Amino acid sequence: MTVARDDWREWASIPNFVLAALVVAVLGTSMVPLATSAASYSPYNDDWDGTTDVRSIAHETGLRIQFAHETATYSEVRATDAVAFVLSPDEAYSSGDAARVTDFVRRGGTLVVADDYGPHANELLRRLGASARIDGRPVRDPRSNYRSPAMPVATPVADHPFVAGVDNVTLNYGTTVDPGDATPLLNTSENAYLDGNRDGVLGPNETLESRPVATVERVGEGQVVVVGDASAFINAMVERPGNRAFVGALQSGHGTVVLDHSHADGLPPAILALLFVRSSAVVQFGLGALAVGALAVWAGRPAAVSNRLAGLRWWRDGDARRISGDDPRASASELAAYLERKRPEWDRERVERVAAAMQRRRER
Repeated sequence: MTVARDDWREWASIPNFVLAALVVAVLGTSMVPLATSAASYSPYNDDWDGTTDVRSIAHETGLRIQFAHETATYSEVRATDAVAFVLSPDEAYSSGDAARVTDFVRRGGTLVVADDYGPHANELLRRLGASARIDGRPVRDPRSNYRSPAMPVATPVADHPFVAGVDNVTLNYGTTVDPGDATPLLNTSENAYLDGNRDGVLGPNETLESRPVATVERVGEGQVVVVGDASAFINAMVERPGNRAFVGALQSGHGTVVLDHSHADGLPPAILALLFVRSSAVVQFGLGALAVGALAVWAGRPAAVSNRLAGLRWWRDGDARRISGDDPRASASELAAYLERKRPEWDRERVERVAAAMQRRRER
């Protein structure tokens, strides 16, 4: 017993504790890229096209945040106290997934569905039994806009809590919403038109008219909000005061904010690994055995771990930042070049505007 105590005292010296703390710090920092995502609209992406600001607004007001990596999450929350966000889904909701979302709404939940040109949002709305539909043609406004006709400014047209305290909302290459039986919440000005042929010019078959870009309707005991632009919720657009107020109004009156990432690409590797581990008891047992073995090795040879730290630090501070395009030293031209590589379909005007927004965000 005395030998074991002496061995423990030898291992638990101050240098070894410092080494252990350093290992934890390096590994923790190195895991950051594995727990983040570069996918647009991702709540794990804190760059200009992510939605971490939606999460931050909920956090600032003390709301509980629930990530929905699968639709089973909808059955686990108290529907009457929750608002869920579905932003530009990358794949269709199956009948089973749609049934769980529908049950959430019919039990009293609030669901916000935002998209512009994607094919899956309208199918989800149909399965929900909602009547509103996303048009899918770009809406432009040459007079009431923010820096570009492709960024129309919409204003509230209803006395509703979801637009309380909202002066206006700026869209970013969005579209309109055919309300059906829903109530319009936000409309464009009367100078807006749908650019059906996408040529950026008002044509003979395109008319100036005020059109809804956000609606709300009852479905069962709950509500479905439809917004014709998912990018109104990205970090670069939530910087606009009206957009931030709109996000806050949608979340207000609820205790839980559900961020539905179940049908979107770009889950961080760490999250995918966690989901895999949770789904398999065999994997959980195996990892537990590996952890016990690693602790035994660590107890016998703590110095061996320090030989790996230099490589870990190089990976953490080098490639991880560069591949994300998140170097704080990047100039405006470098940011624009990065955006052109990532979004080759964008025109130069949009690239420069977003690059400027990214610089402003980093300077805050």
